[in-house]
Amino acid sequence: MSETNAHPNYWAIWAYLLVLTVAEVGVAQLGWNKTVLILVLVVMAVWKAVLVALYFMHLRWEGIRLRLFVIAPLPLTVIIVIAVITEFRW
Repeated sequence: MSETNAHPNYWAIWAYLLVLTVAEVGVAQLGWNKTVLILVLVVMAVWKAVLVALYFMHLRWEGIRLRLFVIAPLPLTVIIVIAVITEFRW
């Protein structure tokens, strides 16, 4: 935690998020299997959410307690999403 007053390069993070968004659009245009396509897009979306949380919400420079406080509801979110997906079969 030596970087308590560090400021990230917001433009670089923004550019990285833009590249990921363009890549998501490109991946969505590919003719891949639906399951693989969804898996790849979800992984890319989660990666973008992690970048936003770490840099724009400044969680990278926070203590472990606040990080755990943010991460704790995620298993419930996964359970709810799986329950909704299994409710509506494709």
